[in-house]
Amino acid sequence: MSGSGAKKAAEVATKAGKAIDWDGMAKLLVSDEARKEFANLRRAFDDVNQQLQTKFSQEPQPIDWDFYRKGIGSKLVDMYKEAYESIEIPKYVDTVTPEYKPKFDALLVELKEAEQKSLKESERLEKEIAEVQEMKKKISTMTAEEYFEKHPELKKKFDDEIRNDYWGY
Repeated sequence: MSGSGAKKAAEVATKAGKAIDWDGMAKLLVSDEARKEFANLRRAFDDVNQQLQTKFSQEPQPIDWDFYRKGIGSKLVDMYKEAYESIEIPKYVDTVTPEYKPKFDALLVELKEAEQKSLKESERLEKEIAEVQEMKKKISTMTAEEYFEKHPELKKKFDDEIRNDYWGY
């Protein structure tokens, strides 16, 4: 990895690490196995982030060519120096991100829609649970009129059956 490319990767990893809400995600986990796997993921992420910060973010030490000239000889060291300086490390050009960014953005929109849908469904189910619990408490003392007030569609169905002289057999 080139010096500037490595620094860029280290900076991106640092920003990504700060943007992740590890505690918020940990609260969403239910099983012990999921918590264990999540801890392993976080530890691996921190290890990679640490390596990016230490190993790849530093510039390499400059070569002391004079030191080698004294011990090996000027001609050979000059040849190596010339070869070393002629090496060009190609700069990384990201061609993947532009290709997948629109897909990722579309998935984020879809995710937000699914989240909203899920929240609405969760709210509806919580109301339904509350109604069932209330019904459970009152069912032993509830009259048919009280029940039909809460469920007018059943009252209509029963009235239609009686009107049509349909008694279930």
